[in-house]
Amino acid sequence: MTSFADLGLHPRLLAALEEAGYTTPTPIQAQAIPQALAGRDVLGIAQPGTGKTAAFALPILHRLASRPGRVARGGCRVLVLSPTRELASQIADSFKAYAKHLPLSIATVFGGVGHAPQQRALARGVDVLVATPGRLIDHLQTRHARLDMTEVLVLDEADQMLDRGFLPAVRQILRQVPKQRLTLFFSATMPADIAALAAEMLNDPARVEVTPVATTAERVNQRAILLEGGQKRSALAALLRGKGVGRTLVFARTKHGADKIVQALEQDGLLANAIHGNKGQSQRERALAEFKSGRAPILVATDIAARGIDVPEVTHVIQHELPEVPETYVHRIGRTARAGASGEAIALVAPDELGLLRAIERTTRRRIPLEDMRADRSRPLNDRATPQRPQRGQRGGQRGGHGSGHWGGQPQRQEPRGRAPAPRHHEARAHDTRHADHRAAEPRAQHPRQQEQRGGGQHAKPHQPRGGHPPVGGRGGEQGRKRPQTGGGRGFLARGP
Repeated sequence: MTSFADLGLHPRLLAALEEAGYTTPTPIQAQAIPQALAGRDVLGIAQPGTGKTAAFALPILHRLASRPGRVARGGCRVLVLSPTRELASQIADSFKAYAKHLPLSIATVFGGVGHAPQQRALARGVDVLVATPGRLIDHLQTRHARLDMTEVLVLDEADQMLDRGFLPAVRQILRQVPKQRLTLFFSATMPADIAALAAEMLNDPARVEVTPVATTAERVNQRAILLEGGQKRSALAALLRGKGVGRTLVFARTKHGADKIVQALEQDGLLANAIHGNKGQSQRERALAEFKSGRAPILVATDIAARGIDVPEVTHVIQHELPEVPETYVHRIGRTARAGASGEAIALVAPDELGLLRAIERTTRRRIPLEDMRADRSRPLNDRATPQRPQRGQRGGQRGGHGSGHWGGQPQRQEPRGRAPAPRHHEARAHDTRHADHRAAEPRAQHPRQQEQRGGGQHAKPHQPRGGHPPVGGRGGEQGRKRPQTGGGRGFLARGP
């Protein structure tokens, strides 16, 4: 079996690896490191948790140690692009750990923090710069950073760059990096857009692929629970109290949804934190620190944490809502079963999410066991066919609508006695037609808050949506009513690891 010593790495790197207890490279490391040491571009395809960071960090550090050089002010010898600040921080920490016996400078540049400390670090010039695309472009535009002397370029998690809309920024950065360079390109999946970007960036690359595209980790025990949206809260609490449940990542679809889940868990006596794009950098770092230490062993996250969160001993990943993009499911469950450990991934699936579950199974080429825990189990699953889309005007059960992402949909509106029912849609359309000329002659009504800002104040006419329905509250119908309760958590734990 190959060892790190067999790869011909610099002695100081080998000493750092030995102190960290690393002796045998992973498959992606064993294949990618020799190619990069030989000066060849690398196209690496591997799932999260397979050791991609060391696969590019070790040959880069060997190159820097073997070829000492001066760094220009504002410049860097190595540029590593990362899609998220959490991943950027972890990549930088890995570089520092491997280079502990080397006189090299390593810096990070990402959003959510002040520009000044990053500008001071760049002013001195750094050997390795790990950056997110948006903040790096900010420094390039203010001329606090320069890339004209960069020797090595790394693009990590390239497919997430695509998902987050960073490809224009990446191409803008590419125009400022020398064409004569070593390029290392890593991605968990290889859709057509990413393959096109790789062809644009790489020169006769060595392709290293250790797992089939979009397959899921073999050591992850996957299962799904079919239930109504109103059952998700009690089901989640029961799962988190189950035997053998340690550090657990819970994925939500929206930032607001993540915060609501944390509030509900705290009401249920469970310690949890949320991490998403609206959290400040200090809040995110504190949440991760408490998660890693076990002080708050539940972390509720949006997909910003789907990759790059390398926390040991994550026993469970629970998906409160399924993602719209099937590949994202792969990255989410990749947060468990890392470094040879096993883990469990559980998806809480509402009836309107069955189509998403089928798409995930097609992408991963694996059937996910589904347990029906709905209160009314008499309704057939129709072989998991995508449910019919609710008629326009119905609330509850629609993906992306109010009440669909948390603990139940909006209840049907009950008309008080003595009040005429709200007009139906065909009646509303007829009403709109009768008053079309009137609407054309007058400006469109503003939202009350907008009218207050324009001087309308408390006399502003409240906004009323078409169709006669009142505006849906921002809390998705949760205020003023009890959440549905299930018959306890015993049933949800019946099919344990």
